Amino acid sequence: MNTPTFGKPSIEQPTLADWLAQEPFTLTMSSGFFSFYAHCGMLCALHEHQLSPAKITGSSAGALVGSCLASGRPATEIRDLLLSITPDSCWDPGWGPGLLKGELFKSMLRDFTAIEEFEECSIPVHLSAYHARSRTTRVLSTGNLAEAVHASCAVPLLMQPARIANQLYWDGGIGDRHGLAATQPGERIFYHHIASRSPWRLPSSHALKVPARHNLQALVIRGLPRSSPRNMSRGPLALTMAREATLRALDTPVGDGVFDRQA
Repeated sequence: MNTPTFGKPSIEQPTLADWLAQEPFTLTMSSGFFSFYAHCGMLCALHEHQLSPAKITGSSAGALVGSCLASGRPATEIRDLLLSITPDSCWDPGWGPGLLKGELFKSMLRDFTAIEEFEECSIPVHLSAYHARSRTTRVLSTGNLAEAVHASCAVPLLMQPARIANQLYWDGGIGDRHGLAATQPGERIFYHHIASRSPWRLPSSHALKVPARHNLQALVIRGLPRSSPRNMSRGPLALTMAREATLRALDTPVGDGVFDRQA
């Protein structure tokens, strides 16, 4: 005879929002060219759920958005900054191994964050950059914040390399697209992965795959409009779509560690 099941409490799987609220977590954001709009949309959704990381790591676009959040700026103000940027905001061409010098970019970041050094951040932040001489990823977490963000965002050909302590650095996504170099095995991580359509990587590239790690919950949002220096008009839509997709993911029960969503 079957044992009656009525009266037994049902065990519900926690949602992603529940999982993030249970314990402190690290927020990691990948590189992805002009994907800072998507990262910001994700941050806006976290903000609406009153979820804030205890640590931030990232590469390139993830470093830009992560540094703004680490400075103490709320997601809504980061959104307003990104939506106000035009191609002219950082247009400072100059002679060198890259179209833009990056000085306007650093000035804009300093004005917005009102911070000079990493040590002034309200949330610890660790940024990946590619060390030109050794051809390895270096994690930057001390010293001048704007210079480190410049280093992590210095896309070859578009922006000249950053010079820190007489060393040259390029875009952090070259060697650490995931932005996970500053994390430890087993660290509790919420990872925002930009689904890339890059022509520079093979479809089988490890950099394009979502990492599988213990204690890591990953969010992948596919089908977002792609922005570029020549077409920034798609940015606001990408931000809105990423926010909405993240809100849906936050209300979804935790499963295999990957929340793969169509925008």
